[in-house]
Amino acid sequence: MGFQDDVAKIFSEARAAAGLTQAEVAKKAGISVNYYARVERADPAASGVILNKIAKALGVKIKLPLE
Repeated sequence: MGFQDDVAKIFSEARAAAGLTQAEVAKKAGISVNYYARVERADPAASGVILNKIAKALGVKIKLPLE
Protein backbone atom coordinates (compact mmCIF):
# COMPACT_ATOMS: atom_id res chain seq x y z
CA MET A 1 0.00 0.00 0.00
CA GLY A 2 1.26 3.42 -0.88
CA PHE A 3 0.60 6.83 0.62
CA GLN A 4 -2.43 7.51 -1.60
CA ASP A 5 -3.96 4.17 -0.61
CA ASP A 6 -3.36 4.93 3.07
CA VAL A 7 -4.97 8.37 2.79
CA ALA A 8 -7.93 6.96 0.85
CA LYS A 9 -8.53 4.39 3.60
CA ILE A 10 -8.24 7.01 6.37
CA PHE A 11 -10.69 9.34 4.61
CA SER A 12 -13.15 6.57 3.79
CA GLU A 13 -13.15 5.23 7.36
CA ALA A 14 -13.43 8.73 8.88
CA ARG A 15 -16.32 9.58 6.57
CA ALA A 16 -18.17 6.38 7.46
CA ALA A 17 -17.56 6.92 11.18
CA ALA A 18 -18.95 10.46 10.89
CA GLY A 19 -21.99 9.17 9.00
CA LEU A 20 -21.30 11.50 6.07
CA THR A 21 -21.83 10.93 2.36
CA GLN A 22 -19.11 11.63 -0.16
CA ALA A 23 -21.18 14.61 -1.34
CA GLU A 24 -21.32 16.06 2.18
CA VAL A 25 -17.56 15.77 2.65
CA ALA A 26 -16.89 17.25 -0.78
CA LYS A 27 -19.15 20.22 -0.02
CA LYS A 28 -17.44 20.83 3.34
CA ALA A 29 -14.03 20.61 1.64
CA GLY A 30 -15.06 22.88 -1.24
CA ILE A 31 -14.35 20.33 -3.96
CA SER A 32 -16.52 18.38 -6.39
CA VAL A 33 -18.02 15.09 -5.29
CA ASN A 34 -16.45 13.39 -8.32
CA TYR A 35 -12.98 14.56 -7.27
CA TYR A 36 -13.56 13.44 -3.70
CA ALA A 37 -14.74 10.01 -4.87
CA ARG A 38 -11.54 9.68 -6.90
CA VAL A 39 -9.47 10.53 -3.81
CA GLU A 40 -11.22 7.74 -1.88
CA ARG A 41 -10.35 5.35 -4.72
CA ALA A 42 -6.72 6.59 -4.64
CA ASP A 43 -7.06 7.55 -8.32
CA PRO A 44 -5.56 11.04 -8.56
CA ALA A 45 -2.34 12.39 -7.22
CA ALA A 46 -4.19 14.96 -5.09
CA SER A 47 -2.25 17.99 -3.99
CA GLY A 48 -1.41 18.59 -0.37
CA VAL A 49 -3.80 21.54 -0.38
CA ILE A 50 -6.73 19.35 -1.42
CA LEU A 51 -5.80 16.60 1.03
CA ASN A 52 -5.63 19.20 3.80
CA LYS A 53 -9.10 20.54 2.90
CA ILE A 54 -10.55 17.03 3.02
CA ALA A 55 -8.77 16.24 6.30
CA LYS A 56 -10.18 19.39 7.87
CA ALA A 57 -13.68 18.57 6.60
CA LEU A 58 -13.41 15.13 8.21
CA GLY A 59 -11.65 16.33 11.35
CA VAL A 60 -8.61 14.10 10.84
CA LYS A 61 -4.89 14.81 10.66
CA ILE A 62 -2.57 13.32 8.08
CA LYS A 63 1.20 13.50 7.78
CA LEU A 64 2.67 13.85 4.32
CA PRO A 65 5.76 11.73 3.69
CA LEU A 66 9.01 13.57 3.14
CA GLU A 67 10.36 10.93 0.73
